[in-house]
Amino acid sequence: MDWGRLQQAIGYRFAQPALLTQALTHRSHGTPHNERLEFLGDSVLNCVVAAELCSRFGNAREGDLSRLRANLVRQETLHQIAQALALGECLRLGEGELKSGGHTRPSILADALEALFGAVFLDGGFGAAQETILRLYAGALSEVDPNASGKDPKTMLQEFLQARHIALPKYVVVSTSGAAHSQQFEVECVIPELSVRTTGSGNSRRVAEQEAAERAYAEVSR
Repeated sequence: MDWGRLQQAIGYRFAQPALLTQALTHRSHGTPHNERLEFLGDSVLNCVVAAELCSRFGNAREGDLSRLRANLVRQETLHQIAQALALGECLRLGEGELKSGGHTRPSILADALEALFGAVFLDGGFGAAQETILRLYAGALSEVDPNASGKDPKTMLQEFLQARHIALPKYVVVSTSGAAHSQQFEVECVIPELSVRTTGSGNSRRVAEQEAAERAYAEVSR
């Protein structure tokens, strides 16, 4: 595990390597694991993103700011950033998670990234965490449009199909995995009339359906 590469990629070097180790340790591997750091990192991330949005969009309404923040801190965005960092290659997972592909699972990668933010906060303070988050979120923040529709993917897909008098999609749970407290859902979105079939995954059925719907919408609206 090349943690030196990871620290270079995030632009932060830990003074306390044990915090980095903990941030990259899934509960399936043993203790101390990263769940407490994930809890902390989630709060730090929300604060940093909220402050940045307020700074960038001084005239935006509270409701719009909340929507923008929700889009930026959701699992999918975290997963994309974690993938860009090749974070999965650095995770410490138990044998079961390794065999089931846990190093590529969106929920595990998103949680580990939040834990990493929490670890940076404890190691270097809020300023260090803020710099790290804004550095990694630079691309996502550059694409933020406060005037864009705040509709979720399922709603957008439904309205697109209704406008064209096409039957609404069906969402089917393809599989579930993991323990009861950390289940992973895989859901399929099917639009027979357009021969569209997409899948999504997440730590809840709702999250998985939204991801599948987003992929379906991208396909039918091209």
